[in-house]
Amino acid sequence: MSERSISLVLGAVSAVLIGIVLVLGLGVTGVDFVQGEAVRILYIHPAVAWVAYMAFGITSVASIAWLRPKSRRLLWDQLAGSSAEIGVVFTFLALLTGSIWGRATWGVWWTWDARTTSTLLLLFLYIGVLALRQVPQDRDARARRSAVAALLAFVNVPLVHFSVKWWRTLHQEASVIRVDRKLHGLQLTTLLIGVLAFTALYFWLLIVRYRVARWEDSISESGLDDAIASRRAEAARSSSVGALS
Repeated sequence: MSERSISLVLGAVSAVLIGIVLVLGLGVTGVDFVQGEAVRILYIHPAVAWVAYMAFGITSVASIAWLRPKSRRLLWDQLAGSSAEIGVVFTFLALLTGSIWGRATWGVWWTWDARTTSTLLLLFLYIGVLALRQVPQDRDARARRSAVAALLAFVNVPLVHFSVKWWRTLHQEASVIRVDRKLHGLQLTTLLIGVLAFTALYFWLLIVRYRVARWEDSISESGLDDAIASRRAEAARSSSVGALS
């Protein structure tokens, strides 16, 4: 199956699954006894947070692959940058949906809770990684610095995930990976479909962004080649003029 075909399938699957989640979450599942209507945001919030973790994990794996001399290839740098961009978007969505849920359950849009604060720090760290990738420099130097920065930023991911266990926080613990699950039945099914939907969406976005990254590097490389050829032609003309004079 070609890259384009895989992209089309993933796009279609993610669209269908997201539609199912919206129908189940908004029109079929009932109101939670404790959280009321606010429970509906949980069909999306954990899913986008999971995708953010996964995106930064793939960025780290690609960064390690680039740093290893035996596996160093341009595609790893392109993949790391593409996944980091998507991870930043989903981290922002996790903060946004979490803020909406917090307003309904805690009564405030934001609190400097350990989970929310560490997630905000994670967002800023990877924005810094993306900013570093835009600094004009040699391609290999850029890839090396970006890979190291991405690996250092990933250290904050387990801090975010385990913050609800390590410190006393307002944020509830995991709704799925625990024995006394607070979500069950159709609610749990809807949440899991949401995880699958946004996972498929992530891989669709990754393929699309990776293709764009390849085009960008190709254009940049051809532009550099054109500039070198132009400079050589200019030098040749100058030498000819000098010889004639």
